[in-house]
Amino acid sequence: MTNLTLTKTRILSGRYEGVLTAQTTEPPNLTAHCLDQQLGDLSITQDKTVDRTWVVTLSLPLEFLSDGVHTVLIVNQATGDTLDSFSIITGEPLAEDLRTEINLLRSELDMLKRAFRRHCNETTG
Repeated sequence: MTNLTLTKTRILSGRYEGVLTAQTTEPPNLTAHCLDQQLGDLSITQDKTVDRTWVVTLSLPLEFLSDGVHTVLIVNQATGDTLDSFSIITGEPLAEDLRTEINLLRSELDMLKRAFRRHCNETTG
């Protein structure tokens, strides 16, 4: 089993770039998926300056971009492990999605505060 680490360096002009480090001299077979579809054009190029390091690039296809939140997973095909993921958020629903998420987080925080206060009261009194 090899220890793989994929670190995103940037997403620029529709292109994901990351650095892959491994304990092996051979690059793994990686795939990128979104909406249960495999995205093509993922490339792995050896970094000549650092041993056991590769540059991973993925061009995001235009047909992939549409309203809503879409998550891309970069997966080690041999093990099925997700090495990295990122989300693309576009379109009108964005503002409502964020407001809903913030309201949910506030509700959860209030619930945690009540539980913490109850715990403190029970243990001290």
